[in-house]
Amino acid sequence: MTNPGLPDLVRSPTSPGRRAQRTVAGVPLRLLLVLGALSAFGPISMDLYLPALPRLADALGTSASASQLTMTSCMVGLALGQLVTGPVTDAYGRRTPVLVGLAVFAAASLLCALSTDILVLVALRFIQGAAGGAAIVIARAAVRDRYDTEAAAQVFSLLVVVTAVAPVVAPIVGGQLLRWTTWPGLFNALAVIGVLLLALTARSLPESLPVGARTSGGRTALRSHAAILLRDGDFLGFTAVLALGCGILFAYIIMSPFVLQGAYELDAQTFAVVFAVNSAGLLAVGRWGAILVARRGAAATLRRGLVIGGVGSAALLVAVASGAGLVVLLPILFLTVSSVSLVMPTATALGLAHHGDRAGTAGGVMGLAQFGLSGAIVPLVSINGTNPVLMALTMTGSGTLALLVGTLLLARRRRTEKSR
Repeated sequence: MTNPGLPDLVRSPTSPGRRAQRTVAGVPLRLLLVLGALSAFGPISMDLYLPALPRLADALGTSASASQLTMTSCMVGLALGQLVTGPVTDAYGRRTPVLVGLAVFAAASLLCALSTDILVLVALRFIQGAAGGAAIVIARAAVRDRYDTEAAAQVFSLLVVVTAVAPVVAPIVGGQLLRWTTWPGLFNALAVIGVLLLALTARSLPESLPVGARTSGGRTALRSHAAILLRDGDFLGFTAVLALGCGILFAYIIMSPFVLQGAYELDAQTFAVVFAVNSAGLLAVGRWGAILVARRGAAATLRRGLVIGGVGSAALLVAVASGAGLVVLLPILFLTVSSVSLVMPTATALGLAHHGDRAGTAGGVMGLAQFGLSGAIVPLVSINGTNPVLMALTMTGSGTLALLVGTLLLARRRRTEKSR
């Protein structure tokens, strides 16, 4: 359901002198692509240079765990960037902050390419992530500006499909670029992507938050919004489910280069293909999720995703512990990772359901939990190195906790709805 009081971004006008826009589920295709690209900033930032992580460690004379910190600092930056930018967009609108964030992202990417010290690179990756966080939280808020819960879940599911293009393409491109360049060249590519997306966003993303709907009152309003969010058990619960569900994905993203290229001896190009196949699973399941939400609702779709993720991650641990080979391991990994496409959009939509007038702040809090939790957990558990059992344990812990919290939360929600 669209909000009639806001500018029309979701219909396809056919007024005189204008050509009808192509739409997907009622959303203009160009807008959907822009929002998807903004949502994909995290995967783009991390996945393009995933095949180069071992080479980066060798080139800078550092350890695998230290090179993983470049991934962690980016995720922490993405988390804090969303937390800071969210309230800003509630007060000043969505468009200007995202343009500034994209410009800073491109500049930080160029500086990353020039880095010769791992600590400098870690710091620049934090800045890069913080700038990219603006894009992620604004894409999320722009959807909530226009849609209620069930419709928002469908649109978020479509964005997962668009977002999945990034991890499908990025590691393949990164692996192929490594044939002709070294790891700094991949950061130059990220800078180019940032500039192109800046131009596309400036042209195709109109303001979605009218002046009259913006927050006033400065810090007082921010404290009020924060207090409302912290008192909302459903919001906190779905935020926890989102963060834990994404923990499966981030553990895989950060650890799999070392596990698959190290313990299972895949080369960079083969790893990129495996990563792309799993990303294609995210894409396919995300599209199925949009259909499932339309038929069964967001809660039922979330429940299904949590069960698949919990059971899949447990099966992955059993397979790794028993010494099963890649023939067994890769299909289970595919299923487990793909389940995140059912969890992310539905948990986000359900968490934002009652916070349309503070969507930026709420989205920032969700982003902080989503990226901050995984950004902290993965390096802590892999501080002494990464191996297949450790990756499987981390994914299983995230999947099991997400299933437990989500089951309790959805059961309470169902009882509340029946009592009304």
